[in-house]
Amino acid sequence: MFTRRSFLKATGKAAGATMLAGKIHTLAAQTETPAPTAANDHIQIALIGAGGQGQGDTRTALQVPGVKLVGVADCYDGRLEHCKEMWGDDVFTTRDYREVLARKDVDAVIVGTPDHWHKQVSIDAMKAGKDVYCEKPMIHMYSDGPEMIEAARANQRILEIGSQRVSSIIYAKAKELLASGAIGQLNMVNAHWDRNSAMGAWNYTVPLDASSEI
Repeated sequence: MFTRRSFLKATGKAAGATMLAGKIHTLAAQTETPAPTAANDHIQIALIGAGGQGQGDTRTALQVPGVKLVGVADCYDGRLEHCKEMWGDDVFTTRDYREVLARKDVDAVIVGTPDHWHKQVSIDAMKAGKDVYCEKPMIHMYSDGPEMIEAARANQRILEIGSQRVSSIIYAKAKELLASGAIGQLNMVNAHWDRNSAMGAWNYTVPLDASSEI
């Protein structure tokens, strides 16, 4: 008989397997001799929106062999200075993201702006010939979605949305168990995330160099 206890045990094992796989991959990367990166495998990226999530995405991207950060755009000078501290003085920085898109040495961009800028920045980037990794949520309004999809198709660009959690093996296992009837009839789903603090809830303070000037 499949009970709530056995379901939690199964999902716990799934989560552990995911974490273990990640650790094994990291360990392997540290111990194995990396394969040479071909010239065509080099990707030069730029970050648009250098807040906490954007910086985190960039740090992850730079762990991939052949990826280089060449530009950062953000409204706050303090963030731009911090990016230079982390990734070098040769990184081009600007408060106007359009200057990043005008650079021919940028292959792809990470869009880490506030939600209501996702659509415009992504579309502008794809029209400029850049592939796009856009943070979730993809859109601020439902009507924005078709425009982004059409821009990707019309310009033959890659548009990827950072909604990795929906691909988690935990959720896939839950779906499998529900479809097989192992859980029984579903009457209600109750879920929550406990972040424990204002910072954990992404309720960040306004940067010290914030200004009403454009």
